[in-house]
Amino acid sequence: MNNTNQGVQFITIDAEQDGQRIDNFLKTQLKGVPKSLIYRILRKGEVRVNKKRIKPEYKLCAGDEIRVPPVRVAEENTLPSSKLSSVQALASQIIYEDDVIIVLNKPSGLAVHGGSGLSFGVIEGLRALRPESKFLELVHRLDRDTSGLLLVAKKRSALKHLHEQLRVKTMRKQYLALVRGQWQPHVKVVNAPLLKNILQSGERIVRVNSDGKPSETRFQIVQKFANATLVMASPITGRTHQIRVHTAHAGHPIACDDKYGERAFDEQVKLAGLNRLFLHAYRLTFTHPVTDKELTLEAPLGKELQAVLDRLEK
Repeated sequence: MNNTNQGVQFITIDAEQDGQRIDNFLKTQLKGVPKSLIYRILRKGEVRVNKKRIKPEYKLCAGDEIRVPPVRVAEENTLPSSKLSSVQALASQIIYEDDVIIVLNKPSGLAVHGGSGLSFGVIEGLRALRPESKFLELVHRLDRDTSGLLLVAKKRSALKHLHEQLRVKTMRKQYLALVRGQWQPHVKVVNAPLLKNILQSGERIVRVNSDGKPSETRFQIVQKFANATLVMASPITGRTHQIRVHTAHAGHPIACDDKYGERAFDEQVKLAGLNRLFLHAYRLTFTHPVTDKELTLEAPLGKELQAVLDRLEK
């Protein structure tokens, strides 16, 4: 990897960056620089704000003058080529875009961001497609194998606005999931605390555990089959793998879930042509950060998932 040495930079913070932590600001400003080096230059006082030393958690204010010392930055070859077919395909998945947000229908199998051995994810792909957009950040995440609606902010002010909606739980997300067996109509809510464990391999496994974080998912039956049920799941909290663990906890794991599923059921649905996790972010309702109007967007089930439902025994 080629390295270039940058001289001292002086940056003035504008209203768009107001309220951002200095460490997070430097991570986006110094792409290709290891996090450990960013924290070292902060700790040693080499980064100055208004000529003073600051801590990594310092929140920037509009008008702040930042001095960034010379650091070796990996040349910006970290983004995938916009000519790659997988990057080009992302453009066709955008279902809504304006000056401050992008909503796209994420394909199953694509991570939301690169890392852990992946060359790139949705956000890197979007940055390659939109080189003129200085700011593109994920508002929330979807598991790699989950398809459906993903919200991306094009301005920091929009990101803050949307994060606040997530915090106060006014953003509504609804997913379609095919689960094992007959979901009982009286099971409308699963309330079960979730605890995240990181295995030695780096794999994340989430378990229902009384020491975990409070977690709630609401469920509604959409369609019944002989050995399965299509349910609408609405997570009230946003924990890792929440819907997957809550359905399994209720005795109805999601079809083809390689972490929390049930092998015999998976074999049945594979005969109907399923070869991926049957979990799809179907509907997203939120307040637009600029117009303040409620926006509801939908991404119907993909053809491959619909074909599986058509083949299942009623």
